[in-house]
Amino acid sequence: MILLIQNIPEGKVFTYGRIAKLAGNPNGARQVSWLLHSSTKKYNLPWHRVINSQGKIALKSQDGQDYQKILLEKEGVEISPTNKIDLKKYLWGIESLENLKV
Repeated sequence: MILLIQNIPEGKVFTYGRIAKLAGNPNGARQVSWLLHSSTKKYNLPWHRVINSQGKIALKSQDGQDYQKILLEKEGVEISPTNKIDLKKYLWGIESLENLKV
């Protein structure tokens, strides 16, 4: 999962569920959330590029949502006033782990 998250390109987003599915655990979206919470600093993960399956910023705190929005907008990702991201435009289109840079 860490390698997958590290490879999300700038200006793209990926969902918790898609990360879990590609990592072999289709029901592991909460594990992805836990991994981001516990390992972002250690592995320098682009946590801000991970969003929920509805295309929304999923952080609970307003400060966290605002910070994630700022980071994504700096990368050119457009975000609606309701913190929604157009998945057709910004979702990273990886379909298998074979395409990852090691």
